[in-house]
Amino acid sequence: MPRQNRVMPTGDIIAHPTRGAVMGNRGILHDDTAHQHGQLTHRRWRHKAWVCCVLAFKDRRRRLMAPNRYTELFFFDEAVAFAAGHRPCAECRRADHRSFLTAAEHRGDTPSFDTELHAARAIPRAYQLRRTLHEAQTLPNASFVLLDAGPALLLDDMALPFTPDGYAAPCKRPEGQIAVLTPAPTLTALRNGFHPQLRLPQDLL
Repeated sequence: MPRQNRVMPTGDIIAHPTRGAVMGNRGILHDDTAHQHGQLTHRRWRHKAWVCCVLAFKDRRRRLMAPNRYTELFFFDEAVAFAAGHRPCAECRRADHRSFLTAAEHRGDTPSFDTELHAARAIPRAYQLRRTLHEAQTLPNASFVLLDAGPALLLDDMALPFTPDGYAAPCKRPEGQIAVLTPAPTLTALRNGFHPQLRLPQDLL
């Protein structure tokens, strides 16, 4: 049985067999028996430093959902991690972390950026993520929006619907106001040229 550790662009954390390309951390979200049953508690974050990391770093090995260790979360690609409210890790992705904060026009330290990003992504005491309205034509590539059928990635004049298995066949980019999943500080980074890692269908590469 797959573990409940795959994060959707909406922030929902599901159990699904598709492997992620990016790992994330929001603190300890499982209990001491989760290494056996693979499910989370009601918690969806324990701190504000939501990072996205490489899958392998300095030959470190982890036992998934080990007691008293942070819960390993996984994302299909980095655009999904960004939509769910994460930013590049300052340890395993130091160069990307610095580039991201610069592109986000942040001038302070990392904890102050995490506070800003958390305010933009999370609804206090509700364990839910915000949706904001924007004009679709003003949104940068790699941002996620919410269509009637679910989340979709914007890329040039296309919208790529997203499922737990990956991106479906593209449709036309929507027009007018639309609900946006990617938080505002991350939208700024995307507009200023930060390019997240994408796992696009082969015919779009």
